[in-house]
Amino acid sequence: MGNNKKPYFNKKKSSNNKERIANFDRPGKTREQAKVNGGVFVYSKPLTVAELSKAINIPVNEIIKFLFLEGKSVTINQLLDDEMIGTICLQFNYDFKKEEIVDAIHFEELKIDDDPASLVERPPVVTVMGHVDHGKTSIIDAIRDSDVASHEQGGISQAIGAYQITFKGKKITIIDTPGHAAFTAMRARGAQVTDIVVLVVAADDGVMPQTLEALDHAKAAGSEIIVAVNKMDKPGVNERQVKEQLLAHELVAEDYGGDVIFVPVSAKTRKGIPELLEAILLKAEMMELKANPSRYASGTVLEANLDKGEGPKATLLVQNGTLKVGDYVVVGEIYGKIRRMKDEYGTLFSSAAPSTPVSVIGLTEVPMAGDRFMAFPTEKEAKDVAYRRALEKKEKELSGTSALSLADLNNMVSEGAIQNLNLLLKADTEGGAEALKASLEKLSTPEVKVKVIAAHAGAISDSDILLASASHALIYGYNVRPEARIKNKAHEAGVEIRSHAIIYELIDELRSLIKGLYKAEMSEEVTGQAEVRHLYKISHVGTVGGSHVTSGYLRSGDKCRLIRDGVVIYTGTINSLQRFKDQVKEVKEGFDCGILIANYNDVKEGDIIEGFHLVEKDNG
Repeated sequence: MGNNKKPYFNKKKSSNNKERIANFDRPGKTREQAKVNGGVFVYSKPLTVAELSKAINIPVNEIIKFLFLEGKSVTINQLLDDEMIGTICLQFNYDFKKEEIVDAIHFEELKIDDDPASLVERPPVVTVMGHVDHGKTSIIDAIRDSDVASHEQGGISQAIGAYQITFKGKKITIIDTPGHAAFTAMRARGAQVTDIVVLVVAADDGVMPQTLEALDHAKAAGSEIIVAVNKMDKPGVNERQVKEQLLAHELVAEDYGGDVIFVPVSAKTRKGIPELLEAILLKAEMMELKANPSRYASGTVLEANLDKGEGPKATLLVQNGTLKVGDYVVVGEIYGKIRRMKDEYGTLFSSAAPSTPVSVIGLTEVPMAGDRFMAFPTEKEAKDVAYRRALEKKEKELSGTSALSLADLNNMVSEGAIQNLNLLLKADTEGGAEALKASLEKLSTPEVKVKVIAAHAGAISDSDILLASASHALIYGYNVRPEARIKNKAHEAGVEIRSHAIIYELIDELRSLIKGLYKAEMSEEVTGQAEVRHLYKISHVGTVGGSHVTSGYLRSGDKCRLIRDGVVIYTGTINSLQRFKDQVKEVKEGFDCGILIANYNDVKEGDIIEGFHLVEKDNG
């Protein structure tokens, strides 16, 4: 056994519990609601004249007199609003600051205002994304192989979905996600884990549909982007082509006058990998990423599973503070005590600093990927917070939560409660998507800005639902209809999908919404869908689609759409429905039938026939 053998247990000592500070005041402790700190009056709630007088040590009579001269008559027990408090503070030579107090059960909303002296540099957290077969996995493997300084050769990886490498003495944390879907699912639950996205584009293929999807998700998350142009070892490839293609999607390379770093690489030959890592460190240095290791940890669950031998296991990314073996943590609505921590090589750790990913055991249940976690000083505190969070979740489920609908947005616009209207557009052609994007963005007003976060051709997908959910966006489909599974997923996620076949109707609807005048007198009601499985060509009749009703029901005489690969091919009327030798008025879910669409015969196997009718909508 060589001298350079990595120890089984990392014995590096960190600060003890007494040196770490909690993220909240301890339960039962009376928090001072108003005080003067270094010449600044800090408060967290409305105060009476008497309370303010005591806090800034100015007689009540002087405050009442000052306000009277300002034309405001108040009494000693009258509550002062923020404007009054600010005016009084400035009069008596105090600066002022209102502090937002977040209860421990809502720790996701906590904004920690650390003393700058307590902050230290932390490693950047990087996610590699891109189109399938463009070399994402190969680049991750090449990056891992470049890390010869940290781990002895031949080390066995116990992949935990995230890992750290050391390059030129600096650590980089890499999150190995299944793709943009997992990336956005985390963000949809409030977990912003990635600092930098490395967008992989193959030089021979160029920009592809999934490249643009990944780019949309990275932009929506507000992450910095570095482009790795892969497969540069292939003859005749052109890096400039990739730069020009991405130029159309507002990703401007440095040599084109922009600020996006493009790095030519070959995962196969490992050429360009050191330059890619240098670009990551350069971007991280510009971002000045810092955290405070001297407090109890908080962070995000990257993945989790139930191990038959060890129970619930989770990969946690520590984002602030220091996580230690023995700490009590709350994740979602569960809690537990950290009994063991390992890295991706199976090495045991006693503590984990900011930006460190670790696999842990000790939780009472399996958490969800994307859930936030926070450590607490005692088991009693952790247990109490978890219990209260579970109660609150149950109350929300019982009361029910409504999705953000077009009508809800209309009310918000009317009340002036919305400034940005996020939209996700899908159309039957790329040209249609781009034209629609340009038309809709022109509808912006000084009060409401229309922001199209993505506009592409093709069917509405799971990825679109995730992106819309995370960005609080409406999905508009132009000549594109969602299939039943996508509709259900959108409903569960609280995402509204609006479909139109006539472009001016779509634009008029959005214009009315922006003006706060949306009134839908007629509403489209989808009755059901059927899948065409066989074709029957009958003389003097036409092409009959032998179909299976997969949801709802279809009714003869109702309007219908023919959908192929998620795109609307034709809109017409169901001429007739046939069961065996009999014509019927209606066919329900689970039954087979023959469907004849009036004046249309270009039906193919695999097509979806969707029935619908218009109903009058009660606008109350």
